[in-house]
Parts: sequence; structure tokens; C-alpha cells
Amino acid sequence: MDESHENDALTNQRPSTEHDIADELNLKMKKYLRGKVNDLEALKDKKLRTQLTIREELYGKSAKAAAKAEKWLMPSEGGYLEPEGIEKTWRIKQDAIAREVDIRSASNQYDIVLPDLGPYTLDYTSSGRYMAIGGRKGHLGIVDMINLSLIRELQVKETVRDVVFLHNELFFAAAQKKYLYIYNREGTELHCLKEHGAVLRLQFLENHFLLASVNKFGQLHYQDVTMGAMVGNFRTGLGRTNVMQVNPFNGVVGLGHSSGTVTMWKPTSSAPLVKMLCHRGPVSALAFHSNGQLMATAGQDKKVKIWDLRKFEVLQTLPGHASSLDFSQKGLLACGNGSFIQVLSDASGTHNYSKYMTHSMVKGYQIGKLAFRPYEDVLGIGHSQGWSSILIPGAGEPNFDSWVANPFETSKQRREKEIRSLLDKLPPETIMLDPSKIGTVQTTRKEKKTKQDRESEMEAAVEDVKGRKLKNKTKGRNKPGRVAHKKQEALAKVKRPYIEQKVQEEENISSKKQKTSEEVELPKSLQRFARKKAAAS
Repeated sequence: MDESHENDALTNQRPSTEHDIADELNLKMKKYLRGKVNDLEALKDKKLRTQLTIREELYGKSAKAAAKAEKWLMPSEGGYLEPEGIEKTWRIKQDAIAREVDIRSASNQYDIVLPDLGPYTLDYTSSGRYMAIGGRKGHLGIVDMINLSLIRELQVKETVRDVVFLHNELFFAAAQKKYLYIYNREGTELHCLKEHGAVLRLQFLENHFLLASVNKFGQLHYQDVTMGAMVGNFRTGLGRTNVMQVNPFNGVVGLGHSSGTVTMWKPTSSAPLVKMLCHRGPVSALAFHSNGQLMATAGQDKKVKIWDLRKFEVLQTLPGHASSLDFSQKGLLACGNGSFIQVLSDASGTHNYSKYMTHSMVKGYQIGKLAFRPYEDVLGIGHSQGWSSILIPGAGEPNFDSWVANPFETSKQRREKEIRSLLDKLPPETIMLDPSKIGTVQTTRKEKKTKQDRESEMEAAVEDVKGRKLKNKTKGRNKPGRVAHKKQEALAKVKRPYIEQKVQEEENISSKKQKTSEEVELPKSLQRFARKKAAAS
């Protein structure tokens, strides 16, 4: 008997797995609920009470669905650095991080030295699986980042200023000495786009399939890579620039100029959407947050500024110079200058960035391009001696959506995704500062006043004029005939706009009737009864 009681006590002490899962879901639900539930029993209006009750139930169901999605569809948690005591995270070095992480993560720390072909620039695919590299001395290549294997490399034997992937890893564009070229994965030259000229910077708009470039004459080009048509060709009018970035939220292209201004463009407008003075010297770097609300700029005035694009105001000004800026998927900001890299984080969530990590390259390395690898805690660095990669815990999104970007997709999945993205391709007209306006209904116009309203307004205006007293004039100008004539003129002046509006409406109605009657074609049996048009004299 004693043993059975002990066993019952042990089973009661052990909660079931279903109970644990329910408790965990309840904890996650609190994060998605919209505050405390209101006391609806105090409401006297039954209709309002039932409406609010249904709404509260919907809020609870959506919070539960979000908690389940987080539990089962997002199993991985983001990385982070946890200091001990008074230790600072920015004092932690890459060697210390490499000793604590797994073998696969440690393999992302490397330094490729190719001093004869640099400086290098780089670009990642949207899934982070592949990386394109471009050396200033003509070296181009594609690297598989999971296997760390070189897929293809080629030597074009001329200057390469920038490289960018198109919609997937099968095609990439290279800005060379004279013209812009497009290559496939095997290194075969497919197109030579001479209309772009000597391109300095490249960007690709994935949702619109547009290749954007700015050349050394300050001309901005947009070309549709599906049809080959030139969508836009604009002169910025602000001189040569090599600072260019695309806002991933709305597809607007930002350019930084030597006058300290930043301009934002769309392919359907020859004038910039926004022109803002950001620095007192030339703009050296530019980056957009993935949510589209924040922009980081760096200038020669040795300042890095964080901007709120909803109000176009400065949120924070930090001292320092940066030749390259980049935001990670989780909002970390990397700043590179010379051979020193500084990573800033918004730990409080109030857009107040502070120092998170630092890294010093080998003395003599000059950083040219910083790029966070998607879905990985990795920062890619293109510099004068080659390219490198370091670990930045908490930089990448830990859970990927296979319908959006799948690092492990097969060739069949890639083909299906390409066809689906082509069908969902957005036209250039959808690029705007506030894309939430797409699909909304325009505000209703002012309702036209009825005939009775107009008559009542006219009568009120007439009564107001009749009630006015005229000033007494000098002798000979205050005769009854003159007074009556002036009153009639005042009444006619008041009535005139109402009468003109009425005549205009009648003319519009008659012209519409005439058009409709002309458009309607009568059958042959009734055409002889139709009114004949006056013969032209």
C-alpha cells in the first residue's frame, strides 16, 4: 500500500507533456495579446457589447495562432552575446567567439587574401546560400557559402567596380570599365548593356525585376531584366556619385551626393521623390533598415546619423566616419572605415543605437564593402587584400521561410519559385514612398448640393443683401432712384454665381444626352424616324 501511494505521488508531481505545451503557449500568447480584456458586462448597449465580445474573441484566436506558429514553425532562437558582470560585449574578440560556437559556425570565420586582384566587392543572394565576388583587377566568381566551394571564377581583364545578383544565383551583373555586363552561373557573357555607360554602382529590385545603376556622369538607369526594356533614364543633376542603396520595404533607390544631400528616386518620375540635406560634407555611405522606417547615413563631416523616414528627422547622431554601412535582418548596423569595423545595436528597441561589437582587420586592409549574410550571424567584408568573414551573434534571422528564401532549395523548387515570382512581378508604378496606399480606396469627394440647398442658400444671401443699409451720400447722390438701382445691382451680383452654376449643369446634362443619343445606333427599321443632323454649310 505504501509503495502504491508513493507511485501515485510521483505521477502527480510529474506534469504531462500536453500540460507543459499548453503552459508554454499561454506564456507566448501574452506577447501577442492586445492588453487586458475589457469588462464588457458593464455596457448597457447590447449590440455594442456583442460586437466587442466577438472582436475580443478574434483577438484571442489570432494571438493563439501566432503563439502556435512561433512554437512549431520558428523553433530556432536568435544568437546573442551575454557579458558577465561589468564585461562589455564590444570587448569580446572573434577568437573567443570561435572557441564557444559549433564547428559549422566556426567555419564562417575566414580571411581570403588576394592582394594582386583587390580591392573586392561582394553580394549575397536573398537566401544567403551564394556569394558573388568582384575584384577591381577583373576577378569575378561565385562561391557556395554552405560548402565553402568555388562554383565558377573568371578573369575579364578589365576594371570591375561592382557586382550584384539578379533574381537568383543563375545570373549576376558586373559593372566593368566601359559597360555593364550580365553573366550566367557558368561564367558565360549573356548581355552587354551599353546604354548604362560606365557604371559605378548597381542594385537589383527583386519584386520588380529591375536592374538599377548609376554611372560616372550621374545618370540613373532602370532596366527591366525580363523584357529588356529601359524603364527609366534620369539625370540626377547633382554630379558623380558612388553611394547607392535600395530601400527593401518600398523599392525606392537612395543616392548620396557630394553636396551632402540624399535623394530618393522611382522609375516613373524624372524628379526625386525626396531631397534632404543630411551632412555638411559629401555623403560616403548609405543604408536602409529592412522595415523601411530607418535610414543610416555617413558623411565626410565625421558623423553617422540615424534618420526616421516617416518624419524625415534625425533620431541619433553618432561621432565617427564610415566608408560602408549595412543593416542586418535583426537591425544591427555595421560601420566600416579603414581597417576598423564597429557594429551598433538597438538593445532597448527605442532606436537608440550603441556599441555592440568591434573588430580590427590586419593593418593595411582598407574596407570597401560590408554586407550581412541573410539568415546567418555572419558579416562579409570586401577589402583591399581580398575578402573576409566574421561572426556577429544576433545579426541574422534564425528561421527562414522556404516560400520566400530557401537556402537548401532544389533545382525544381528554384524553377517553380522563378515562375511564381515572374507571375507576381510588380509594375514600376507600384514603387512609392508609402506602398500601403496601394489597394486603398480614394477618399470620397464632396457631395454635390441639391437643388433645394442651392435655392435656400441663394434666398439667405438675397435676404442678407436686402437687410443691409446703404450709406448716406452727398447731396444729389442719395435719390430714391439711385438707391433702388444700387440694391438691384447688389441682388444681381449675389444671384449671378448660383445662376451660372445652374446653367452650366444644364449644359452638361444636355451634352451628355446628345452624346448618348449619337452613340446609340438604331436598327434599320427605325432609322428613318431618327432626327437628321444639320448639313454642313
